Amino acid sequence: MKKRVTGLGGFFFKTKNPDKIKNWYNNHLGLDTDQYGCTFWWKDKKGNDCSTQWSPFKEDTSYFQPSKKEFMMNFRVENLEALLAVLKEEGVTVVGEMEEYEYGKFGWIMDPEGNKIELWEPVDKAFL
Repeated sequence: MKKRVTGLGGFFFKTKNPDKIKNWYNNHLGLDTDQYGCTFWWKDKKGNDCSTQWSPFKEDTSYFQPSKKEFMMNFRVENLEALLAVLKEEGVTVVGEMEEYEYGKFGWIMDPEGNKIELWEPVDKAFL
C-alpha cells in the first residue's frame, strides 16, 4: 500500500452555538461560511481541485463518539477500503462501517489517546 493520508480533509469541533461561531469567523476572519462551516479550495501537485472542510458542531453531537474529545480530524486518503483493512490488521480500532456518498467514502478509527479520526476518500468534483 503506497499512500495512506494525502492531506487534511477537515477539522471539526464542538461549540455551544455553531451559528454564532460561524458568523464570528465570517465577520472577523472572512471565512465564507455556510450551513456546514467553511470549505477551503486548493489544488494538489497535479492541479486537481481539492477541498478541506472547517465545521463547528453542536456541543451535544454524537458524531464524534466514541471519542469524548471536543474535536475530530478528517484526513484525505487514497483507497479507503484497502487502508481500513491494513489498519485493522495493524491493530488499529476501526469504528463503525464505511459509508459511501456521491462526494466520497468515509471510515473512522481511534488513535491511542481516544481521538476519533475520520478518513475520507474524496470525490472533490462532486462539490464543483
